[in-house]
Amino acid sequence: MWKEEDNKLKATFKFKNFIEAFGFMTEVAFHAEKQNHHPNWSNVYNTVEFSLTTHDAGNTVTEKDKKLASAIDQVYSKYQ
Repeated sequence: MWKEEDNKLKATFKFKNFIEAFGFMTEVAFHAEKQNHHPNWSNVYNTVEFSLTTHDAGNTVTEKDKKLASAIDQVYSKYQ
């Protein structure tokens, strides 16, 4: 699901509706805050798009991005 492109990890997640997408984003926010690694993301109705990169490592993909991506995948698994 995740692909590395332009020094970013990118993924798109689809949900049944806006409420599910928003709930997902809320839970991801807790993981991001705990890891002190905050995503660039967007939401339109039932779709959430992520673009992860580590700014303090020169805007490249690092282990921090992979760790957050893994947490995001775990949260998403609850919605399938």
